[in-house]
Amino acid sequence: FDFLFFADTYGYATLGGRMPDEVAAHGIQFPALDPMLTIPALAHATRDLAFVVTSPTTVEKPYGTARRFATLDRLTGGRIGWNVVTGSSQATTDELFGVTQKLSHDERYDAADEFLDTCLRFWEHSWDEDAELRDRARGVYADPGMLHRVEVDGTYQRAAGIFAVPPTPQRTPVLFQAGTSDRGRAYAARNAEAVFIQGQSIATAAAHVADIREQAVRQGRRPEHVKVISGMTVTVAPTEAEARALREEYENVLGLDDAAVMFAGITGIDLTGIDPDTRVADLHTDLGQTLINRYARTNPDIRVRAVLDQFRTKAIRGFQITGSPEQVADEIIAIVDGSGIDGIMLEPTFGGPASYEAFIELVLPILIERGRAGTPEGATLRERLSGSPRLAPTHRAHRLTATDAATEASVTAPLAAAAT
Repeated sequence: FDFLFFADTYGYATLGGRMPDEVAAHGIQFPALDPMLTIPALAHATRDLAFVVTSPTTVEKPYGTARRFATLDRLTGGRIGWNVVTGSSQATTDELFGVTQKLSHDERYDAADEFLDTCLRFWEHSWDEDAELRDRARGVYADPGMLHRVEVDGTYQRAAGIFAVPPTPQRTPVLFQAGTSDRGRAYAARNAEAVFIQGQSIATAAAHVADIREQAVRQGRRPEHVKVISGMTVTVAPTEAEARALREEYENVLGLDDAAVMFAGITGIDLTGIDPDTRVADLHTDLGQTLINRYARTNPDIRVRAVLDQFRTKAIRGFQITGSPEQVADEIIAIVDGSGIDGIMLEPTFGGPASYEAFIELVLPILIERGRAGTPEGATLRERLSGSPRLAPTHRAHRLTATDAATEASVTAPLAAAAT
């Protein structure tokens, strides 16, 4: 395994402005501790495993986020990634953080652009590569002439000062993103080094992969610099019959009321208050538009009733594979080869680590034997994904500078020369 993913959320589901009883009674994404605080301990207990954690651009400030991830990058030796999200359980998150400015879906991505740009300025442009001297003989820790003041005065973000953390193994954490709305895909194509998708079929996953990479090329990036990883729920047992029995048991864990609560937490839409025959394609939300699109694009005529039932058994999961070890291995290979995805992310089911243990014991040896899995290579997470510890040369972070004015000059000058 290359990394452990924390799909963190700051809020919780609400219906009609209050927490439904099911959230607390059934533990629906609640309570939720801060996973960032566990990562140093996990890194100390492991050697190769990396960690990817979700953090929003809506309620934090860029400097705090940049400082935390830089600290984790140093403590883990470069085994850290950031899943950039524009919000989750946004209604309660806004209340908990006292946010009064409500942004639309697209405005949140505008704000996220400024947020990430500010972080990148701190990580990549506040310290020169050799600024940290640690010269005991001269009593000099860092060369002041190699430190640069970051200045941002944008529509959504303002920041000024020198970054307090020296360059770390990766400088910038590996950037993950999971939005599948049109704006979300564009954001991923501009910024992400790895994109999470929830593949439902080989054909739709292949189309998603092609779209992301085509958009990345239009942004001046190389397609291989954007890895695509699909979620996958694997139910495996020594025999197919045993696996299907486990799958049936799992699919009956969540009740319809629980499913409606989870759906509302993601999208802000209470399906129980909508006519069951309403087309999902006619629904709109400024919160979890990705989830609405997932159903509407697969079946434009799907109704609320069917969505609620599907969500109860599958939630927001990706590919669903059930069977014996050989069957599961065969299907994984077929999905990877047919869709063009670069990897899979195993999604938990029930029984604590039992589903992972079953995969490790029953499926992984087959994948290793067939040359489809092995020991991760590279000290940092980015090296394992792309072969280099630093952002690819074509990443837009390299076109930024410490200040807005300098960035504008560096970007417009080549364009003017080309026009001439």
